[in-house]
Amino acid sequence: MTEKPSEYVFEDIKLGLKKEFKVVITESMLNEFAKLSGDYNPLHMDEQYAQSTSFKKRVCHGLLLASFLSQLVGVHLPGKNALYLSQSLKFISPCHIGDVITVQGEVLDKSVATRIITLKTTITNSSGSYLIDGQAKVLVR
Repeated sequence: MTEKPSEYVFEDIKLGLKKEFKVVITESMLNEFAKLSGDYNPLHMDEQYAQSTSFKKRVCHGLLLASFLSQLVGVHLPGKNALYLSQSLKFISPCHIGDVITVQGEVLDKSVATRIITLKTTITNSSGSYLIDGQAKVLVR
């Protein structure tokens, strides 16, 4: 399924503008991410090992979760006219297979001189717990 990117232009982006979408984290996603990244840490890949840790089950790769921020910027806010410049990340809580996550961006600042917007970026689970918090800088072309 391919979603058509938003086409926000700089002038139409207002402080406080928010966009979000949901994703169900699957075992296939963890397996594919491990293949792409080479990160086969048993905390992510081995259920038996993960059960012996304080997490009690497999934990989704933090950067797999963070990769959804690329979809946020490139498809939703601002979408087609985006050039991702930077992203800060704070990993707060674990995510597990089967979790439904909400990826959200909110415009915190915009610079007319540089055409750069600052987004508050968050990823939460279905109970509202923060999994990732950060900020993105995006040039709106």
